[in-house]
Amino acid sequence: MSEHTCLLIRRATIILPDGELLLGDVKVQGSQIVEVGVDVDYDPAEPNVLEIDAQGLTLLPGVIDPQVHFREPGLEHKEDLFTASCACAKGGVTSFLEMPNTRPLTTNQAALDDKLFRGSQKCLVNYGFFIGATGENLEDLLTVNPTPGIKIFMGSMKGPLLVDQEAILEEIFAKGDRLIAVHAEDQARINQRRQEFAGISDPAIHSQIQDNQAALLATKLAVKLSKKYQRRLHILHLSTGEEAEFLRQEKPAWVTAEVTPQHLLLNTSAYEKIGTKAQMNPPLRSPEDNQILWQALRDGVIDFIATDHAPHTLEEKAQQYPNSPSGMPGVETSLPLMLTQAEQGCCTIAQVAHWMSTAVAKHYKIPNKGAIAPGYDADLVLVDLNTYRPVLAEQLLTKCGWSPFEGWNLTGWPVFTIVGGQIVYDRGQLKTEVRGQALKFD
Repeated sequence: MSEHTCLLIRRATIILPDGELLLGDVKVQGSQIVEVGVDVDYDPAEPNVLEIDAQGLTLLPGVIDPQVHFREPGLEHKEDLFTASCACAKGGVTSFLEMPNTRPLTTNQAALDDKLFRGSQKCLVNYGFFIGATGENLEDLLTVNPTPGIKIFMGSMKGPLLVDQEAILEEIFAKGDRLIAVHAEDQARINQRRQEFAGISDPAIHSQIQDNQAALLATKLAVKLSKKYQRRLHILHLSTGEEAEFLRQEKPAWVTAEVTPQHLLLNTSAYEKIGTKAQMNPPLRSPEDNQILWQALRDGVIDFIATDHAPHTLEEKAQQYPNSPSGMPGVETSLPLMLTQAEQGCCTIAQVAHWMSTAVAKHYKIPNKGAIAPGYDADLVLVDLNTYRPVLAEQLLTKCGWSPFEGWNLTGWPVFTIVGGQIVYDRGQLKTEVRGQALKFD
């Protein structure tokens, strides 16, 4: 653990909760922010004060990534909680919400407790874990704690976690008031189109098999059930213009949606360049979809950003489609990708901080996170917006060792990442002894 009891960040460009910029200081006592201002003072008699000179750097609330697949337990050859949280720390991600499709599946209290214990032993950043719906575990869905919510795979899934029957979905929506997060793809349509396009090994066909219509059908069904039961619903990794336009008209106040950097910045042209590395669920879409999603994000139709970090080994990805698995890593590059877009005028830095931290904490009801203000947890990231560096595979900390954004020249790379007042990443060096905390959900 760090030796300091007081941390002073000096001369940073600070993103304040109202989106304004302040050139000033932040004082951290223990794990909490105690003061934000200009020329913040401290008692010279105070022992163990550590100062960071942040001149030329921008201070943001730490990223909260609300959708990741970190593969532990059961699939640790792809990633584990330690390697994934190292990648988080390097990427400025100070908290994550992880999905239930591990082995065993996270579908009951025992499996959740096991993950929470593993997190306490291995995670450099803060952690929370979803409970997965199977259609057989309705009681568990009501009682398991602590969890950010219930994850439902309406499509793109095999085995017990596939819940694609409307009657079973309705049972889940009808009982309890816990947030439901859906992977919205219509499995019946996917099955039908798999038969239509059988025998094609070009991975670009993936976007046609799991087409825009498959996504729209499932999103419409989820919203219909959410309205019927006034049930808090979150739509994961929204990928199509049709869904965004549907939500623009039909989204009630208690429904939220997220988008990934991949669905904003990559499209079907990526298959030609990177092959199966571009394969994910829901798939990449057209450049027009990119534009509509961007507009929906800026307009608040889409509420926040997640990576859907879903690593597979290069060997697995090298298999011929459709044997190649869907998914790509993302926690190390998401913040620089979005800050580069801000520098290019697609959005503001304050919007990035809102989409990647503040809004996530608000909608998942994670207390004391997502803002740089007194009384908030000191989960912070200092980034350099003056330097551009390419994404290089050999520098990645994710166990899978690749990125769909290899070679992209990005700015806003983290220089320091701070979790609960402790420096976990310091100018290229990880402090692997730091441990995050289990997240709470109000």
